[in-house]
Amino acid sequence: MDLKDKRIIVTGSGRGMGEASLKVFVKAGANVIGMDIKDEMGSSVCETANKIGPGSSSYLHVDVSNHQSVKDSFSKAVDILGGLDVLAHPAGIQSSSDAGSVSVEDWDHMFAVNVRGTMLTNQTAYKYMKKNGGGSIINFGSISGQRPEPSAAAYSAAKGAVHSWTRTAAGTWGKDNVRVNAILPAIATPMFEEAVASLTEEENSANYWINFRNIFIGGKYGDAERDLGPVMIFFASEASRFITGQLIPVDGGQTNVR
Repeated sequence: MDLKDKRIIVTGSGRGMGEASLKVFVKAGANVIGMDIKDEMGSSVCETANKIGPGSSSYLHVDVSNHQSVKDSFSKAVDILGGLDVLAHPAGIQSSSDAGSVSVEDWDHMFAVNVRGTMLTNQTAYKYMKKNGGGSIINFGSISGQRPEPSAAAYSAAKGAVHSWTRTAAGTWGKDNVRVNAILPAIATPMFEEAVASLTEEENSANYWINFRNIFIGGKYGDAERDLGPVMIFFASEASRFITGQLIPVDGGQTNVR
């Protein structure tokens, strides 16, 4: 599927699903601005993507939890791109905490990045897309926002908020031809591996039964470019023009969204 001349911002582009999204967009011919808080990683991903082409990418720093940072970075990106058609927003954090012990500091940080970051990036992208006559916003939710997560209380709550925001924004901005959806991925990423490494042996055993047992295709988390990439291209393209407000599992059958 061709994304030639599509103008795209990808947050969290320094690694994981953001890195994979940026690379597949460039391969599909899009002009992309990658954004991350880790500049060396973000710049390196763009350099690699540009060697592959046929699209192009540039890197800008952003802190998605900071309103001024988002405004400034998006303004620069739109100046470079000449407009904005698509926002892919994988940027986020994950940590382990149970409901009885999660601290106020961890809770606030989780919501600042994962929820406030979604709101700020979406609002800013919407303003540019409205001027252009429409666009596509691709948020990132999680099965964790759909079910109890004993070892990830703050993360689960934050992703539940992202789901509600996505549906609300879609219902509000549809009149301006801006569609908003959220991917619920079961994709192998460095962030997931780091979260698993922080679990106790007992928590890891529970993690297997909760996460891997119900992945019917392959029995393990998917590959970001192979399994997530084509879905990102679809939602960035006009082929998805009549889909909005949806939570889309890309997880090998791990969950059903109702």
